[in-house]
Amino acid sequence: MARLRLVPGTPDEVLAALAGVLDGSGTPFAPLPDDAAGAARVEQAAAPDRPLEDGCAVVLTTSGSSGEPKGVLLSREALIASAHATHDRLGGPGQWLLPMKPYFVGGLQILTRSLVAGTTPVMLGESFTESAAAMTGARRYTAMVPTQLARYLETDADALRSFDAIIIGGASTPEPLKVKAAEAGVAAIPAYGMTETGSGCVYAGVPLDGTSISLDAEQRILIKGSTLFSGYRLRPELTAEVLKDGWFRTQDRGELVDGRLRVVGRVDDVVISGGVNVTLTTVQARLLEHPRVKDAVALGVPDAEWGTRVVAFVVGVGIERDELRDWVSETLPRAWAPRDVIRLDALPMLASGKVDRQGLLEGVR
Repeated sequence: MARLRLVPGTPDEVLAALAGVLDGSGTPFAPLPDDAAGAARVEQAAAPDRPLEDGCAVVLTTSGSSGEPKGVLLSREALIASAHATHDRLGGPGQWLLPMKPYFVGGLQILTRSLVAGTTPVMLGESFTESAAAMTGARRYTAMVPTQLARYLETDADALRSFDAIIIGGASTPEPLKVKAAEAGVAAIPAYGMTETGSGCVYAGVPLDGTSISLDAEQRILIKGSTLFSGYRLRPELTAEVLKDGWFRTQDRGELVDGRLRVVGRVDDVVISGGVNVTLTTVQARLLEHPRVKDAVALGVPDAEWGTRVVAFVVGVGIERDELRDWVSETLPRAWAPRDVIRLDALPMLASGKVDRQGLLEGVR
């Protein structure tokens, strides 16, 4: 039985290892983050000293909402299927710019798409504009997280406009950011997916070819298709919980609007505060509509009196607690209004581009 090898998570190292597993000549691998703590988490989840499950090409590590590292088994077939489906949706193969770490699925799949297309990926240098100018492909693509898109719209809008498509994933894209990108003439396409689905598998609410979506009785999003992972490394019981009859049971809730998927939050995004169910993602969306709020997240914090109290972490100038409570209460129940408002210069981010929710919670408990 095959063994797994650990490789440094640099673009060149991952590209070489990926080329080997895609053409069938290489050894399955797990890319290591460039920080010691992250590398230790990957090694723990990947367990390179133990026999590897059949059909695995790459193991990527994800913690989901639990914080516990899990090794996600991705097959060669799933990686290639995702690359082909992406190119089919975007209008054909092209050259890709890599502006994210390749030990996350979004970065890894940029390299996969490049190899499948037979093009040379361009690695992000110190300047996004200069990196974009170095591209020579007839069709030019990239992918990034919403935070990067917001930053580059301020500093590199012309370079963004030079791409035929920019996939936005890793976190939900706020509606104001979508509007700003469209007004700037940037072809930003919000994508929904995760490590277990081989990166984004739903673009602008529409599943890629080969992917099917469904909703269960509690609006949980179910996904089926050729890009799905094979299971969790050495966790058959957990795999059996989330993979049933070919369907992957995500932790997200959604709804279908005019045939398009709209993600409305996580299954665990509803908290009970003072006996009232509060949907945190809805509170967050309302906060982001405030004209002076540049970024925000709403979280539930254990509270002796309320059970859970809603806390808003906001980035903006001159924003007071009572003003935000009144703002939320204009369109939502008063009981949903944040009981605490914490102002920050910026939301702390993980290397994956997602908000460090655990870090925020640890600061207020």
